[in-house]
Amino acid sequence: MTATTGAGAGAVGPRAASASGITDTTAPPDAPAVGEAARRAAERSVQHLLARQDAEGWWKGDLETNVTMDAEDLLLREFLGIRDEATTEAAARYIRGEQRDDGTWATFHGGPGELSATVEAYVALRLAGDPPDAPHMARAAAWIRQRGGMAEARVFTRIWLALFGWWKWQDLPELPPELIYLPHWFPLNIYDFGQWARQTIVPLTIVSAKRPVRPAPFALDELHADPRRPAPPRALAPATTWEGLFQRLDRALHAYRRVAPRSLRRAAMNAAARWIVERQENDGCWGGIQPPAVYSLIALRLLGYDLGHPVMRAGLESLDRFAVWREDGSRMIEACQSPVWDTCLATIALADAGLPPDHPALVKAADWMLAEQVVRPGDWAVRRPHLPPGGWAFEFHNDTYPDIDDTAEVILALRRVRHPDPDRVDAAIERGARWTLGMQCRDGAWGAFDADNTSPFPNRLPFCDFGEVVDPPSADVTAHVVEMLAHEGRSHDPRTRRGIAWLLDEQEPSGSWFGRWGVNHVYGTGSVVPALTAAGLPLTHPAIRRAVAWLQSVQNDDGGWGEDLRSYRDEAWVGRGASTASQTAWALLALLAAGEGDTPCVERGVRWLVDTQREDGSWDEPHFTGTGFPWDFSINYHLYRQVFPLTALGRYVHGEPSFGKEG
Repeated sequence: MTATTGAGAGAVGPRAASASGITDTTAPPDAPAVGEAARRAAERSVQHLLARQDAEGWWKGDLETNVTMDAEDLLLREFLGIRDEATTEAAARYIRGEQRDDGTWATFHGGPGELSATVEAYVALRLAGDPPDAPHMARAAAWIRQRGGMAEARVFTRIWLALFGWWKWQDLPELPPELIYLPHWFPLNIYDFGQWARQTIVPLTIVSAKRPVRPAPFALDELHADPRRPAPPRALAPATTWEGLFQRLDRALHAYRRVAPRSLRRAAMNAAARWIVERQENDGCWGGIQPPAVYSLIALRLLGYDLGHPVMRAGLESLDRFAVWREDGSRMIEACQSPVWDTCLATIALADAGLPPDHPALVKAADWMLAEQVVRPGDWAVRRPHLPPGGWAFEFHNDTYPDIDDTAEVILALRRVRHPDPDRVDAAIERGARWTLGMQCRDGAWGAFDADNTSPFPNRLPFCDFGEVVDPPSADVTAHVVEMLAHEGRSHDPRTRRGIAWLLDEQEPSGSWFGRWGVNHVYGTGSVVPALTAAGLPLTHPAIRRAVAWLQSVQNDDGGWGEDLRSYRDEAWVGRGASTASQTAWALLALLAAGEGDTPCVERGVRWLVDTQREDGSWDEPHFTGTGFPWDFSINYHLYRQVFPLTALGRYVHGEPSFGKEG
């Protein structure tokens, strides 16, 4: 989700004549060739990005994840009885196009086949009419059986199968709706879960309690490793382990289901439904992301909401807005949309590339961002009840869940713009900075959506076997906040200093930082170094020098940088992977902030960006460099390949941006 944007104090680089007419005669003798090439590349990129701005002032690139979004969209429509032939064929065309030669589907470009994604894609194509004996289907089914069949798929996949009778509900972990009643201080209350998990789990408690089964249009026996034992028993871990303890808790919940008072269960489901409806956004979605919307619609339908009900109608209409229709007639579903994030990053990139701060495109972008500020409390207020609102969210409509990362970057972007109403900008920034400071965690760092969302228990539930379900502090988010606070003149604020101390403690022995919301150590390092230098750390500080040495050591032979998503599981991949435009830019931003602008390492990175730029000023990037859940859910932000290279080239040509604030 996140991205680095700040240039640190001391960032230097060869400067050449720019569109704004600024020149610098202090460039080293060997700089003009690469400096001039960088200037021209930046100007082409500026024109490309300006052409992509919406008339309302925002930018938004496609947000690509994996085919489970498309498969689950079809399964939802089948469950609700609204699946149509045109939508089905468009989705199937996209899913078929993503299948690999071995019959599998991966969750990121170039990644290995993934069992749950392959099961869901296979079922979706069966819905579309692809016969099981077709070569591409037979390859997929054989691979699934070799990996243990659908029994080895994740819980969320087996829930979808259970909705149609392809899996037994009793063979799934229990999730009681009475969870909604647990007080905020009690372990495993709904606010112990990260916002994305919380929004999904609450409706799933209703689904789990109801255990609905719609008649399946076909059997799926070919996906069982052993049709005689479709759900082989799982070994019980020792009771002295966390795994064993939570397995026994799940057994206790299954037993409770048989004796749960009906009146209590009915009341709990109604309370959960009220919680869901209260959090529906103005556009009909929930939290601006697709999965909670899907499960909320199912839950409300099970409680008697008909498809014509305003809540249901608005929710279904919101799902259509997640669809990206392509020229070949295929249809890809976005897990969410990123206009606020993309707009603030584009604004920073254009300003750092030399676009005048009062350029109409920047002023229009600022106006749109100002209108998107969230001015009412959301779920974050459960732990910060007295904190006035003032953050920004990631999506078009998501007043319930503004996030710290977007807020920090929007403030940095607004400071790049010379707005005709500076008092309005100052007031919005003051609200945003105050909210951000109030969301600081006890350890001095910042998470993404909530403060102190660090319970050790949710991730241990048998139900939660797919990705991170809590929201602990991360180096990249904390770095963006520190950078923002530094440029707001708060470098010496004790809260900023605590954030800096946390970042220094989190540096890896290699010299890098772990990237929670971007891939991975290149991203984390590209976030932290500009923040530390902006906050006043000298360029000679040991942490900065270790980071520089690490980035130099992982530069690819072609001059670029890349890191594969497998680095989240395998240390051999840390800092290793095919060069990409966004990751090369992240490395360059760190090196420029560290005063390395006139080094051969930076020059080679800049040349790689120049040489790989397309004629229209854009860059190609099929690789996934964004992260939803480390390893488990990966994202290709299609605008990353445009905004970050432009930011890096702009800072290489023009040097450090001016914010008009003293740190």
